[in-house]
Amino acid sequence: MLFRHRLISREDEWKIVASIKEAELNTSGEIRVHIESVCEEADPIARAVYLFNELGMYRTKARNGVLIYVALKSHLFAFIGDTGIDAVIPKGFWNEIKVSLAEDFRNGEVADGIRKAVLATGELLKKEFPYREDDVNEQSDEISFGK
Repeated sequence: MLFRHRLISREDEWKIVASIKEAELNTSGEIRVHIESVCEEADPIARAVYLFNELGMYRTKARNGVLIYVALKSHLFAFIGDTGIDAVIPKGFWNEIKVSLAEDFRNGEVADGIRKAVLATGELLKKEFPYREDDVNEQSDEISFGK
């Protein structure tokens, strides 16, 4: 049974949201996932930047929000980190996650690939943005959906 947006199943949506909650136990960083059918921009990074701003991902105290953008039918995805992340992460930070996600997509394991990308992002972020006892969840853990 497909959920209201008809892009992923309800069970897959729950699994991805659970992975966001789990990943954020390791880091003060905020991770969001946006899924849509088609990327109407020539560049998925441009679309992800637009959505990052539209979703208010820059509204975190440490500027440590990450958006994982996925356009299912276009077979495109992008990772956007806020300025606090970009200032401290090493070169090639996203490469391993991107390679793994692309492989999962090729194997038809879209939801599992997204889930693993979320958890890997949390692992990478915890080094520079460890979880703090006074941490407040500054962004929704729910997936946002486009067309």
